[in-house]
Amino acid sequence: MKITFDPTQGLIVIPTRLHGLHTDTIVRLALDTGATNSMINWDVAILLGYDPASSKERIQVTTGSGVEFAPRIVVEKVEVIGRSLENFPILCHTLPPSATVDGLLGLDFFRGVCLVVNLQEGLITLGDCEH
Repeated sequence: MKITFDPTQGLIVIPTRLHGLHTDTIVRLALDTGATNSMINWDVAILLGYDPASSKERIQVTTGSGVEFAPRIVVEKVEVIGRSLENFPILCHTLPPSATVDGLLGLDFFRGVCLVVNLQEGLITLGDCEH
């Protein structure tokens, strides 16, 4: 599968469908190959029907402001660029008001597939790699 993006802009923002306990919604996640774990804004988790505050699992995260511990929830399903993963663990963190995205799409979503980011053409391809 492929999607396009504007290579002249800063962040690469990928529309992502999240399925939760109460509803599903499309959010704007920044492609972040420097992030080990995917993350969504705390408010998005609540909208989907999750309570991050009640999560027993906290993961250490290094942010621009230091080291913090973020709750991890398990989202029923995540759909991106034709790939669908069920029971996907994702971190919850309150993003600053200036953030133009609802979270980050990290390496954990792309493990085991071929991710090609063509910065010249503004094209992301996801699938099996041919050798």
